[in-house]
Amino acid sequence: MLYTSATVPVPEGVKVNISGKKVTVEGPLGKVEKDFSHAKRITIRLEGNNVIVETHGATKKDYALVNTIASHINNMIIGVTRGYRYKLKVVYAHFPMNFKIENDKIRIENFLGERGPRYARIMPGAKVKIEKEDIIVEGIDKDAVAQTAANIHLATHLRGERALSPHGREGTGPGILDGIYLYAVEHLK
Repeated sequence: MLYTSATVPVPEGVKVNISGKKVTVEGPLGKVEKDFSHAKRITIRLEGNNVIVETHGATKKDYALVNTIASHINNMIIGVTRGYRYKLKVVYAHFPMNFKIENDKIRIENFLGERGPRYARIMPGAKVKIEKEDIIVEGIDKDAVAQTAANIHLATHLRGERALSPHGREGTGPGILDGIYLYAVEHLK
């Protein structure tokens, strides 16, 4: 019978509440809640100032899942103490892009001169700011911030023949480089 566990230290000023497999982390920047009920054979418990994620009779998948859940809890603790900021750069050659934030999505207009807008979803828990040629995504939930940044990047990601070569010139350049690209990952504090 194999036993594996991972320990996540809880710093001062952070409160962790565990009910079943639902973990709530509260700190100076806010509160993040995640449900790990999909992990059937994993137990999560609070012991002193440590969160212990463990399993008995571990398979390879269980072993990996223990460390994954421990990493998620650690990211939650970092999020409520320091926060996350992802910076994206807008790159274009001829057609300047325009952006509008509408409720839970970003509207990207004039990408490569296209008439129709493209949309990128803003995940709950992430805040988006637009500053000239930069798009800044901030929040305390790393999953939400990273997924929002990925959605923005993928909205302008070219696939298929369009990504290979610009203006029909086969193999004479890097292709169309217009898009929105991640260039920095920082903490708020």
